[in-house]
Amino acid sequence: MRSEIIARNYAETLLELARRQGPGAVEEYAGAMQLLADATSGARVREFLSTPRVSAPERKDALRKALQGKVPELFLRFVMVVVDKRRQALLPDIAHEYRRLVDEQMGRVRVDVHISHEPDAALQEQIARALAGRLGKTVIPSFTVDPSLLGGMVVRYGEEILDGSVRSRAAGLRRRLTEVANG
Repeated sequence: MRSEIIARNYAETLLELARRQGPGAVEEYAGAMQLLADATSGARVREFLSTPRVSAPERKDALRKALQGKVPELFLRFVMVVVDKRRQALLPDIAHEYRRLVDEQMGRVRVDVHISHEPDAALQEQIARALAGRLGKTVIPSFTVDPSLLGGMVVRYGEEILDGSVRSRAAGLRRRLTEVANG
């Protein structure tokens, strides 16, 4: 829990820095944060960033070389401060929190849609529109084909789960029939 709070604090700081740079900087920093999260997601890179055998200046130099010219200078300085404070292991968490904060600010919600078959573009759009109507926000869906689902879909966003799968509907029908028969 403590690392989540620390990551959120860094993300809030970065968001404030981006806001001061102008409206386009918020999204630009989101892209830079995603680039950084992707670059630091590998096991070898995480080990390099966290091992005590590598000094902070060496870590900073490697990150600077990897990011220089690809991200805004102020963003790069932010990353250097994170390394100075020995919080580089939290970079993926900071990226996640930053994206969550930006989505919240922009009225967006990211949802994971597990569906029994590969949806075409029209179905994806229909699902996104229906979820946007239900949630009252712009929906950014991520689709995953789950062959274990007989039909329907399961939608996850934040801590919420909307289960519209055939399996859950059949279980609900079974439960209601049992209640009627016993009741």
